[in-house]
Amino acid sequence: MNLLQRTTPNKKAKTVGRGSKRGKTSGRGTKGQKARAGHKIRPEIRDRIKKLPKLRGRGKNMNKAFRVDVTVVNLSVLAKAFEVNARITPSALFEKGLIRRVGGKIPAVKVLGTGEITHAITVYDCEVSEAAKAKIEAAGGTIKG
Repeated sequence: MNLLQRTTPNKKAKTVGRGSKRGKTSGRGTKGQKARAGHKIRPEIRDRIKKLPKLRGRGKNMNKAFRVDVTVVNLSVLAKAFEVNARITPSALFEKGLIRRVGGKIPAVKVLGTGEITHAITVYDCEVSEAAKAKIEAAGGTIKG
């Protein structure tokens, strides 16, 4: 039979008010601000950020690109959409449905030399690649503006 019992409870080691089992620096390492209660140190990255100069001048348009993207149109498309001696402008291309508005405005247009053209056309207010210029002039067309 195993009915033996203690007459007194086990004694627990008394905890002393010095942070028990954490002598001297109490787990805080060394002296100074880091050893004090309630220490607040600004993160190092914050100091680096504060040293950078502020970029001024763009405001709410910060993400708007300086570069104006042009809309490209190939010669083969112009040959199908326009007849002989047609006047080709960005607004004429928009009316034919060959280009779309960008940000509510008719964009800048560049004519590229992909495809062939057999009849004369006149191109106004558009950028034209070297290959496209050679093909348009060979077909008897002109480039203005």
